Amino acid sequence: MTENNLETAIDSMVASRESRREDWDTLAFQTKAGPEYRRAQIRYVGSGGTGHHENDGLILEADHFTFSNMLLPPGAIGPEHDHHDVEEAFFVLEGELEVTIHDGDQTASRVMGYRDLIKVPPNTPRSLRNIGDTDALFIVMLGAKKPQLPTYPATSPMAGINRD
Repeated sequence: MTENNLETAIDSMVASRESRREDWDTLAFQTKAGPEYRRAQIRYVGSGGTGHHENDGLILEADHFTFSNMLLPPGAIGPEHDHHDVEEAFFVLEGELEVTIHDGDQTASRVMGYRDLIKVPPNTPRSLRNIGDTDALFIVMLGAKKPQLPTYPATSPMAGINRD
């Protein structure tokens, strides 16, 4: 491979912070349940679990996993949802994030801060809440090239809400 080919190759592998944007629209349907569900996805590798973003030319193509950042303003909530096909990992970069797993009417929660990680297995309903007074920014990784859209259990505020 020539030096020019190496330069082109490495450039095709980079997704810089400067080229990313906060997508407040991809999960905007969730605000039908209340303004506290407003949050932004910042995509790097693949679409994550938020839908189809094939026309987003900034995303690096996923081969085995997806990688994005999620931004939750103070008090914002990522509603109870489940990924049946993949595990999901959350790694906190900024702020305080309460992560809750659900089993019917039973729950267990942990507060996650800077450089804390939680890995949630498939078929485990989970929710997130920014409990701090600054934005919570965290990495979200899903263990598939193109994960299925999440489902919302009957106990979720999103149950029955249309994505459109």
